[in-house]
Parts: sequence; C-alpha cells; structure tokens
Amino acid sequence: MNESRDRIRREREREKNTYTSPRHALRRVLLLAEGRQFREAAAVVSRLGPGVLQSVAAELPIDLLIESLPHSSHLIETLLNRLLTLEILPRPELQCDAVAWRLVGLLGGDQGANLKGRTSRLSSALVQYSPDARDAVDSRRRQLDAAVQGLGSHGLTADGSGTLISLHVAMKNELQRHVEVYKQALHKLDELSSVTVNQDPASSSHQRLLALSHADVERRLIDNKSLLTIVDKPALRQLPTLVASLAARVDNDKAVLACIGQIKRSDPTLDLSDTRPVAGVLMSYSRGCAAVLSQMNEPQPPVETPRSPTDSASDGYHSDSDDSHQHPDRDKLVSQYAAVWSLAANETLAALSTLEELRHTPHLKYKIIFSVVVLSFRAVISLRDRRISEVKTLLGCENENSPAITSFVSSAMRLMRTTADTFPLGEAERTVINQITKTLSEYRSLSTCGALHALVASACRAAWPLSLHSPPLRIDTDFTPVVMNPDKHSRYNESSDRRSDLIKSFVWPALMDGNRCVFRAVVLT
Repeated sequence: MNESRDRIRREREREKNTYTSPRHALRRVLLLAEGRQFREAAAVVSRLGPGVLQSVAAELPIDLLIESLPHSSHLIETLLNRLLTLEILPRPELQCDAVAWRLVGLLGGDQGANLKGRTSRLSSALVQYSPDARDAVDSRRRQLDAAVQGLGSHGLTADGSGTLISLHVAMKNELQRHVEVYKQALHKLDELSSVTVNQDPASSSHQRLLALSHADVERRLIDNKSLLTIVDKPALRQLPTLVASLAARVDNDKAVLACIGQIKRSDPTLDLSDTRPVAGVLMSYSRGCAAVLSQMNEPQPPVETPRSPTDSASDGYHSDSDDSHQHPDRDKLVSQYAAVWSLAANETLAALSTLEELRHTPHLKYKIIFSVVVLSFRAVISLRDRRISEVKTLLGCENENSPAITSFVSSAMRLMRTTADTFPLGEAERTVINQITKTLSEYRSLSTCGALHALVASACRAAWPLSLHSPPLRIDTDFTPVVMNPDKHSRYNESSDRRSDLIKSFVWPALMDGNRCVFRAVVLT
C-alpha cells in the first residue's frame, strides 16, 4: 500500500514539474492522447522546455492526432503555439497541409457552431506556424470551384446555322460536310487542265510561266477559282472551334477526376457510390476550404500562458496577428503593382489602340505593355545595384566582402526603402522608353504617346520599392506554360477565348514573393 502511494505521489510530482526527459515527456503525451485526454496532453506540452519540446514534436505521431480531429484540435493547437512562442528553429515538420485538409473535410460536411468553435483557434495557429498552409487551402478551393464550373460546360453548342445541338452531333455533321467537300475537291483535282497542273518541273520554271498565253492564264484562273470555291466554304470553319470545345471538356473532366482522386486519397472512407452527384462532393470540400480560410483570416484573442504548473490544461499560446498583419508593407506594394495593371488596362491599352500605326497589328499593344513591366524591373534593379556600387567605390571598399560591408549594404538598402516614394527614377524611366522606341523604331508615334510614358513612370515607381523589399518581390519569368494555372494566371477577357484555357500570350507578368504568387499573371487564351 505504501509503495502504491509513493508511486502515485511521484507521478503527481512529475506532472507538476517541467519534464526534462524527452522520452518520458513523449511517453506521457502519447498515453494521454491514446486515452483521448487531449486537454491533459496539451497541459503537458505547455510546460515543456525548448529542447524537450523540439524532440517531442519531432517524434509525435501527428498522423494519429490528425485522425482524431476535431477532438485533438486543442493538443495540436497548443503544440503549434508553444513552438511559435519559444521560437524553436528549425521548425519541426508537423504535416500542416494534412491538418488543414482534415479541417476542410470536417467543416465542409458540418457547419455547426460547436465544430467551428473547436477548430477556429487551430486554424489560426496553423497559418501562423506555416503561412503556406493558407495558400495551399486557397489553391485547393480554386481547383474545386473550377472543377465544379467545368462540370457544367458539357451543354449544347451552336451549329453553322445557329441551332443549339449536342457537341457530338455538331462534330458529326461538320465532319460529314468535310468528307463531301474533300470528295468534290479530289474529283476536281483530277479534272484540272495541264496548264494548271504542271507535272513537268521544267514547265514550272520562271521563263516558261512568263511565256503563257492569255488563254492559258484564263484557264488556270478558272481551274483554281473552281477548286477554291469547293474548299473555301464558311461552313467548314467550325471544326477547329468544335475541336477546341471538345478538348476543353476533356480537360474539365480530367480536373474533376483529379480533385476526386485527391479527396479519396485524403479520406479513404469517402462514399462515392454510383448515384452520388460528384458536384456535391466537390462543393462540400469547397465550402470546407472557404470555412478554413475564413478561420485563418480571423484574428484570435491572445490567451495568456498558464500561470501555475498545476493547471490541468492549457489553451496554448496565440498571437492576434494574421498573415496580412505580418506583411502590411508587402500588401501595400502588391496593391501598387495591381494599380499599375489597372492603369495599363484602362488607359494605356486604349491609347495604343488609337494609334494609326498599331491598327494593323492589334496584338502588338499587349506585347508593348508587357515589355514595359519587364524592362522597368530590370532598369530599377540595375539602378539599385549601381547606386550601391557607386557608394562602395567612393568609400574605397568595392572589392571587399567583410561583415562590415554586408552590414553597410543592409543599412543602405533600409535607407533607400525609407526614401522609396521620392527617390529619383528618371534614369530608369528613360532607359525603358529608349529600349522600347529603339526596338520598335518603325512605330514612331510611340515616342510621343503620353499614356505610354505615364505607364513607364508608374511601372518604375512600383518596381523600385518591390526590388528593395526584404526579401525582394520579383516578377515571374516563367512564360513557358501552355495551359492556364488558376493559381498563377487570370484570363484577359476582352481579347480571350473564354472556352479555352490554352495560353496564347502573356499581357502582364505575375508578381512573386518567393514561391508564392501574390498577383496573378494576365494572359490571352
């Protein structure tokens, strides 16, 4: 009896004090979690020191805790906030994307207030621990919404007469017309005169062609005109459009099945019977994504650290700042970049369209404004590096690479950031204008186009602070994609084919913060 009392007393004393053994702490957390005493397990986690906490976080079977959600939400939340509070680096890998996707599945199927209350703090802690988790959920939501929209793209299509019919019937009718026309054309080709069909290469020489008589030229014209009349029919021009529609439908169904495949991999118990509408599943998870994003964007009130080690549970450590509050400067710079695109779309393109020299090349205006942005970034980055180099040269340390020089360059960058709004950028603007006018020297009206000059000035002014941001924000230089990616591309509606996702050209480049797209590229499809 005394031994039993002593063992219980030692166990209680151990719980009252901070754990110093990672193995013992992990064992205690696992025992409590297996007994579904998640709040007690969270209380243990809240009292762990940095070294022990890092070891426990690295060994903790997060996948089992994910399966136990929403019951284990308090434990996972406390773990994340504790790691944030102690600023433990490198941060342990805690399968944040899997946690977020599990929350999506839960909130998509049940929008009850009780479930929302149990998961809201976890969502907030999740995005603070792994800011990329928000982007991952938002990307999934876009994919799901696009897949749902694609399900409705298999309707009727217009045939040559404007009647709405099935796409397959329209293709069958169109192919039959092609077959008939091609038969007529083959028959006509067999009837062409020897003047038109030059079987002998010698008869096609320049000298022989110049020796044709009036009757020969007349006969050749009649033959070619008859053949052209057969093959050049407006009714035959619908096939590429029908093929493009068919390709879009194939891509849409592939996107739907890809989304369903992702959902099934994350939730093998999902019921996908033959009678259950696929759209219902996609829309359910889309709602879940929206609910999780809403929770991630809601600032949570800070919760104080437990004052006593004898407390039975801990609410964890929270911060009331979300990602947008952590990056106010970046968000402001992104807004300035978006404003330059608005200027280009609403004023510069309209002004370029009025130039007589550009009326015969309507797509050139898009290439011009795209070049303005790319050249503006190159010009201000070159100006930035040149100014730093000039100062280092004046100080006689242009070739040194000591910590003191690194610190000096960092200070100079901070100084330029504080004066970014008033820093003279005339040199960069002139560089951009000169490059455009020299490259397109045959279009002389560009040099006097006020709207183009205004766009260059705005683009340089927006690119300058972006190049000074720490770390710098950059434009995406990957212009090789063939198919639109909803995470990085948006369609320019005025001149695009809305039935196609094939990229024809870029109008405006995307803006990137590391690997995150903070402003999507504008493309023509």
